[in-house]
Amino acid sequence: MTSSVKRTCGDCTLCCKVMAIEALAKPANAWCPHCRPGRGCAIYAKRPDECAGFACLWLVNDLLDEGWKPSRSKLVLTTSDDGIEIRCDPGSPNAWRREPYASDISAWAKEGEINDMTVVVIIGQRVILVTPDREFDLGIMEPDERIVRELEGAKVVGATVVKASEIRRG
Repeated sequence: MTSSVKRTCGDCTLCCKVMAIEALAKPANAWCPHCRPGRGCAIYAKRPDECAGFACLWLVNDLLDEGWKPSRSKLVLTTSDDGIEIRCDPGSPNAWRREPYASDISAWAKEGEINDMTVVVIIGQRVILVTPDREFDLGIMEPDERIVRELEGAKVVGATVVKASEIRRG
């Protein structure tokens, strides 16, 4: 689907807080030193490529209404190779549990189970895998770690965290 929405960040700068920016050695969950919260980037014309190329799902997906704008929802949605990642503003760690977000996240988890995709909530470094039947609080994950799901058919019955180097490529 091609987005017909022509959205802009406007006053939203939450990605400048919750996302890591490798080129600036900026960790996740800390304001970028170049961000002017609510106003934008002080080095916009010279910002790193990873910033220039970034677009949260609210910017590009027609299915997410204005309520999902990160500055309102306190959630930044992105995709990963495995599914959807929902990054919470550390100042609002339970934002994903509020409505209408909780219902949408639950629906995505149901759809994800059918399509072998994950729905992950990230609060600081803490990661929660959301499935239709339960949540797997995986604790703090390091960048070199991955989630391994235990499946019975399509149903996730367990989840663990392992070093990426320990995952066998098939």
